[in-house]
Amino acid sequence: MTTAPTIRRIATRGIRVPLRRPWGPDVRDLSLVEVVVEDSDGAIGYGFSWTPQIGAAAVRAHLDHDIRAFALGRAADAVTLWQPLWEHLHEGGGGGITTIAMAGLDLALWDLAARRAGLGIADLLGRRHETAEVYGSGVNLHYPLDELVAQAGRWVDAGFDAVKVKVGSPDLARDLERIAAVREVIGPDRRLMIDANQRWSLERAERAIGELAAFDLAWIEEPLRADDLAGHVELRRRIDVPVALGENLYTHYRFAEFIDVGAVDLVQPNIVRVGGITPFRAIADLADDRGVALAPHLLLELSAQLALTLPGEHLVESVEDASFEALGALAAPSPVTVHGARVRTTAQPGLGIRFADDRADAAASVIHTEES
Repeated sequence: MTTAPTIRRIATRGIRVPLRRPWGPDVRDLSLVEVVVEDSDGAIGYGFSWTPQIGAAAVRAHLDHDIRAFALGRAADAVTLWQPLWEHLHEGGGGGITTIAMAGLDLALWDLAARRAGLGIADLLGRRHETAEVYGSGVNLHYPLDELVAQAGRWVDAGFDAVKVKVGSPDLARDLERIAAVREVIGPDRRLMIDANQRWSLERAERAIGELAAFDLAWIEEPLRADDLAGHVELRRRIDVPVALGENLYTHYRFAEFIDVGAVDLVQPNIVRVGGITPFRAIADLADDRGVALAPHLLLELSAQLALTLPGEHLVESVEDASFEALGALAAPSPVTVHGARVRTTAQPGLGIRFADDRADAAASVIHTEES
């Protein structure tokens, strides 16, 4: 009888990636934690956790101590490990740092399994599509109007049929001017989404969306604080624009709550924030069962591959100049490539996401050096 491989080693590395286009005056780089897992047969898998600004040190500490202590010696299988690990860590919180840290190990175990099978992750999970649609996205609320207009023009030139722009300025008139300018650039036929990043109160959201709806919006993203379930229920009752949210929801239970009370039209789980591929697939199954649309949040190289495994069409977000490939963070060719408004895989094994050695965060690396 063959014994299933167990987890023999878990190592972490802090990574800092400068952004080509800052996401704000104080957001000029991204923080990640690379996770390397080795099983008892010597097979290796590579995963990562992504914060991107707050909590990287805490995530790495969680991996180096609580997660490592629980996982070593257990079966090197992402699906069987995830739930007992989550239950073990739950005393420290069911989401946030907990699930972000868990994602690093979950992704590494899926990468290991795909590499062992000689497949990319989409083919290991069961590919349903060869391509998925990409939409242009920008972290651009701080852009002057001329820069925003120029960005919208680049999306049109790239062939995108859908774009997303940030809103939530202190002065609603500024948002109206900017969205009007973007709509003029992209024309009447492309889908236009807006993202308020939790900036509004219920009353301000109702007023702002009421005025911005004139520009034929495909969705309003995160209009209120992400954990305000009652507020979203009431807002959804008051407006006609579809509501998208989920990048700051962390568990299957929270997604079920928002879906089942009719607070959301489209869910946007972030694969790392929810805890990796294992819970992402459960959330995708939930959305499909309830008839709610899904669009993965950020992380193009990972999100696109998983979108190809889901039933139906799912939009994939491409933030301008912010993919790992565009930031020069990868040690090998990207696992995906974008042509026009479509993304496809490039036959890389596993997740196909390995970070370059020169991206190590030297300041963080002195904190945790233990590898086993």
